[in-house]
Amino acid sequence: MKATLRFLRISARKTRLVADIVRGKDVEDAIFALAVTRRAASEPISKLIASAKANAENSDDTLDADKLYVKEIYVNEGPTLKRFRPRAMGRATRINKRTSHVTCVLGVKG
Repeated sequence: MKATLRFLRISARKTRLVADIVRGKDVEDAIFALAVTRRAASEPISKLIASAKANAENSDDTLDADKLYVKEIYVNEGPTLKRFRPRAMGRATRINKRTSHVTCVLGVKG
């Protein structure tokens, strides 16, 4: 089953570091690994995996939730919010507030 997290206000580069930790792991192991990871993206990705697990359980009643694992998880860039910050001598510089889209696909072992 699949779940998508869109417009996460963390850059894709930072989010990919967290996604690489859980790729290929069992769902429970992945959620535990994210619980002890000290990165900002770990909590939203943990919620995303839990959502994908709930989607899988609700769509198929015969599914064994213990056999689920993170088959695919990938992070794409979302739209960039462009803001301006005042600088010295009346100038302004652009600040890019980057977003990301995370997609998680769960599979069944065996």
